Amino acid sequence: MASIASSATSVLIGHVAGGTSTIRVGSGGIMLPNHAPLIVAEQFGTLASLYPDRIDLGLGRAPGTDQETARALNRNDHAAFKFKDTVRELQTYLSEENIDGRVRAIPGEGMDIPLWILGSSTDSAYLAAALGLPYAFASHFAPQQLPQALKIYRDNFVPSDQLKESYAIACVNVIAAESSDKARLIATSMEMIFLGILTNSRRPLQPSDENFVLSPEAKTAMRQFMTYSFIGGPEEVNVALSKFVDVTKVDEIMVVSHIYNHADRLRSYEILKSIQG
Repeated sequence: MASIASSATSVLIGHVAGGTSTIRVGSGGIMLPNHAPLIVAEQFGTLASLYPDRIDLGLGRAPGTDQETARALNRNDHAAFKFKDTVRELQTYLSEENIDGRVRAIPGEGMDIPLWILGSSTDSAYLAAALGLPYAFASHFAPQQLPQALKIYRDNFVPSDQLKESYAIACVNVIAAESSDKARLIATSMEMIFLGILTNSRRPLQPSDENFVLSPEAKTAMRQFMTYSFIGGPEEVNVALSKFVDVTKVDEIMVVSHIYNHADRLRSYEILKSIQG
């Protein structure tokens, strides 16, 4: 995807972790059907060795791309249907118990790297619950099934060695500025991204544009993307996010901010930090 610099995920994680000292860095995510579990275990085992207790491994079951690119990745067309088995295989390579295994991931074995299941549908909710893993839902672009997915995950959660109680993240779009008017101007960059997805004319993130206007049809279609988009001044965003947490009872929020100007992006994060404590 032209607007996202993350196709070589493990390489990018190493770069970010190497330029920081305390934050956790993880994948959002590794589309496991595109990768051999052993290679993923070795890559993230290496990262966890270089940056102890700072690496998270988020796993998705979708190919994350079009059919032609999937074929170029030598992806098995049936791999997504075996996602649970491949997650189990990956867990085996990362476990201490695999010390006598015929196939071993070194580094990686016994590293205790936290695994997350990522998803945008109820299928992923059932899987995360069955495996006893934390669950991150992509409600920033697939909001419709969030309430149902969270209920399924919590109702069906089975405790595991990694996690004793359910733990859910919801990803949302946040654009905060000093005023509501400025935030909505900045948000035109995000609207252009979503419009490009709807019309299959994707481009890298564009500058905000006060003259950008969506057609009524586009506005209607875009609601499916922007249900959980919080745009406005500090108080407006604070109230909306607090209500979202009260309703969903999520344990954590992950934020995406499609903001073109770097200073505006930093300011949005500063405002978010100040209002959320």
